[in-house]
Amino acid sequence: MKRTLLFIGTNLAIMLVLGLVTTLTGAHRFFSGAGLDLGKLLFFALIMGFGGAFISLWMSKTLAKWSTGAQVIESPGNSTEYWLFETVRRFSEQAGLPMPEVAIYEGEPNAFATGATRNRSLVAVSTGLLQNMTRAEAEAVIAHEVAHIANGDMVTLTLIQGVVNTFVVFIARVVGWLVDSALRRGDAESSGPGIGYTITVVVCDIVFGILASIIVMYFSRSREFRADAGAAKLLGTPRPMVDALRRLGGMEAGELPQNVATAGINGRPGWMALFSSHPPIEERIAALEGGRR
Repeated sequence: MKRTLLFIGTNLAIMLVLGLVTTLTGAHRFFSGAGLDLGKLLFFALIMGFGGAFISLWMSKTLAKWSTGAQVIESPGNSTEYWLFETVRRFSEQAGLPMPEVAIYEGEPNAFATGATRNRSLVAVSTGLLQNMTRAEAEAVIAHEVAHIANGDMVTLTLIQGVVNTFVVFIARVVGWLVDSALRRGDAESSGPGIGYTITVVVCDIVFGILASIIVMYFSRSREFRADAGAAKLLGTPRPMVDALRRLGGMEAGELPQNVATAGINGRPGWMALFSSHPPIEERIAALEGGRR
């Protein structure tokens, strides 16, 4: 629940801040004496939507390390660090990837992969996962994270986020213009958007932003099945991944920061599954055992 609220809140905050900045700088160039210029509004929405998404992507690795306190392994200092480093290296070579940064952070069982490109990626594993899983199970989780990088999931989800952000910005401002026009009907002296527009846009950004997060999470869940299948391919068998998921089913997974939640390993039950970045563990196990790809 906490991770879900953080994820939604961060996306809404980015959109609201960008919207406020454009308002204060007079960037409402899509208004004219004839009404609303949909072409200019669409261009504005594209810049806002994809700009915010790609800013988040390029900052993802730095923010992930800062928010989790992850320590990058420059030179392995003990047997556990050496094993982790070599495991990531082995799977990366199998997947045809450059060596990612490898990090360990303090926390309950979890892991994540992030980075703006396949050449600038990070794989981080928690101490809780290393301490509570067998080596075979931990290898499966690491293979899952490497598969996320190989599949380009961070970029894919960024593009999806950019598209839905664009629709949120566009539709919110069309609704805002319609409401403001209705409120100012008959007022020949007023020009440009009024307070009705501003309030309506803020409310619509919040409501549509929440609905948009459901769409993004749906695509995120579909990528998890691909990452599980990729892990099984790297391992040569789905069994270790199935065992790892079953072990996770009996653990309390640690929280991840919202910017890397979509590349973690666990999901949420009940109706909150709509806002979860991961499918239920039972579905993932069934997909692996059924050979789903």
